[in-house]
Amino acid sequence: MPVTPNDPSRRRRTVRMAAAALAAVTVGAALTGPSAFADTARRDGPRDVVQRQLDGLVSESGFPGVLASVRGADGRVRDYTTGVGDLQTRRPVPRDGQVRVGSNTKSFTAVVVLQLVGEGRIDLDATVEHYLPGVVRGNGNDGGRITVRQLLQQTSGLPDYDDVLFTRSQDLIDKSHSYYEPRRLVDAALTDAPHFAPGEKWEYSNTNYVLAGLVVEQVTERPIGEEITNRIIRPLGLRDTYWPGVGEQRLRGTHPHGYVAVAPGAPWVDVTEMDPSLGWSAGQLVSTPDELRTFFDALVGGRLLKPAQQTALMTTVPAPGFEPAGEYAYGLGVARYELPCGGYAWGHGGDIQGFETRNLATRDGRSAVVAVTGLPTSEQMLGAVNRSVETALCATDR
Repeated sequence: MPVTPNDPSRRRRTVRMAAAALAAVTVGAALTGPSAFADTARRDGPRDVVQRQLDGLVSESGFPGVLASVRGADGRVRDYTTGVGDLQTRRPVPRDGQVRVGSNTKSFTAVVVLQLVGEGRIDLDATVEHYLPGVVRGNGNDGGRITVRQLLQQTSGLPDYDDVLFTRSQDLIDKSHSYYEPRRLVDAALTDAPHFAPGEKWEYSNTNYVLAGLVVEQVTERPIGEEITNRIIRPLGLRDTYWPGVGEQRLRGTHPHGYVAVAPGAPWVDVTEMDPSLGWSAGQLVSTPDELRTFFDALVGGRLLKPAQQTALMTTVPAPGFEPAGEYAYGLGVARYELPCGGYAWGHGGDIQGFETRNLATRDGRSAVVAVTGLPTSEQMLGAVNRSVETALCATDR
């Protein structure tokens, strides 16, 4: 399917625009009603229905492998795997292995910004120009009209650099070893005109979060990766979550291989070793399903921010197209979703070469992270991953 840059649903994640160009069917054709998995869960128990849903991501959707971490209402954490971790050796998927978490990085970046707001060092309603003089200019883009809050809420109107740097699905492979400095990413975006006036509406753009990272570095005079590490990763005891160093392309710990296919039905290409700098503060982090779930538990539970900043985090605007199915509202680096079994959950999700992760956490303590080891080549595959997270939460709500 040709790329359609003006479709906001194609700007949801780092490199999602190129990945979405592979979509061959609509997600609606693959949806299963919530009563189906709710009835099955009552009959078979939560582990069986979740495992069966994850097995289907391999046997029916065609992903190489799946890893998941689920925390039920009883507080019990269950880890899941299915498929293979290496298509050549056929080794099994490692339990809670390291994966690239893509745009989940945005939630970490938002937390750092909001912590600095709580410390009086950043003003959410100050302009980008105030912190980064002269950086956002050209082709009608004006940092003097965009606030830090609008960056975090994806309402700036700034173009997405993905639309410039990734125009073909083949780019996901050809550019997997390319190194991008943050200013290069911003400058690429600014070759396009703004998509709307700041605050006028919502549209996903990775450029917003690269700028947020630059604001953090300007204020703290330290690298954004160091701030994320010292403020979030270490306090939460996340031993397998890390910010890759400049030029670091290999995953450090036990991990499955990650894959890309350039078209539906095309062979999977191993892109486990790649340069994540294209994501930077919008998508560079590495974590595991359990540790990513731990982070979202802490975030949704209010353990990372002061009350005023927690309220700002969860103040949402409608986010049409954030995912192809379901109604989402977007806060500051986190999205709210109405569960089919009732109530709301919060999360983000991320796509980067080799891996897709989806996650949700509720205020009553349930949470789930599902990671697949290949980017979807159809909206049907994407819908199946999203549905697996819903299943995990709804099957464990009792």
